[in-house]
Amino acid sequence: MLDSALFLADKDFHLFPADHPGLPQCAGRARGHDPATCTDRGKHPAVAFTRNHSTDRGKLAYWFHTQQHNIGIAVGACRGPAGERLLVVDSDRPGAIEDTAAALGRKWLPTMRVTTAKGYHDYLWAPRTMKLGNGLGSLRGRFDGDVRAGNAYVIGPGSVHATGVIYELVDPEQQPAPAPAWLLAALQAAPERPTAVPAQGPRKASGRLTPLVRFVLESQPKQRNNRLYWAACRAFEQMAAAPPNIASALLDAATHIGLSEAEARQTITSAYRSRATR
Repeated sequence: MLDSALFLADKDFHLFPADHPGLPQCAGRARGHDPATCTDRGKHPAVAFTRNHSTDRGKLAYWFHTQQHNIGIAVGACRGPAGERLLVVDSDRPGAIEDTAAALGRKWLPTMRVTTAKGYHDYLWAPRTMKLGNGLGSLRGRFDGDVRAGNAYVIGPGSVHATGVIYELVDPEQQPAPAPAWLLAALQAAPERPTAVPAQGPRKASGRLTPLVRFVLESQPKQRNNRLYWAACRAFEQMAAAPPNIASALLDAATHIGLSEAEARQTITSAYRSRATR
């Protein structure tokens, strides 16, 4: 763990200690977090990471050699050779960002990549004058994953996931590449605000809606958005009056299989608008 930490510190990545799943109790110290009942092990900062991060070798030895910790990377504190800001693209499955790039007519180029339990983290340099956060912008609903920038952190290579998977660098010689212009533009674009989906409504499906909800529930991770969109289109076509229980039942199914509520609402709204314009 210390070797991995020193490797990252040599790149001027600012590090901090995070919980390690091998500890008898979570080391996380965030406000409102109860270490005694934590079940999401290996990810919580063991310090206030926005101010207690370092590249000092002595401090790193204390955190990662004399103690058992995962490696946290304070994304907002990291700077590139010319002062660039760090941006991490977190894919929830292998091929997620490549698929998104291809759908936009782009090609995802090699960069510093770390494999995770579900997919991978791609490290990129964004212009130092550009302030990014964790929002996906216009990629919301198009990308199975998240981004981390600014006041954010990721778990670094050498760390251990709760499943036992080790975060590993794909190529230790590969440096973070400049973030492509199309990605930066997409992250800064305002996402389309869904307006057609009611915020609340009945949560149970019935009649003709039940098979469509089942169709969504049976989705594999790579199919979730496409199957939700198809099911929503069919539902709105079959039930011209568009009662609120269509949206709420499909929304429940989508969040149950792992889509965020915001993503699901946007997909269902797109289906509703598609039907309305026919």
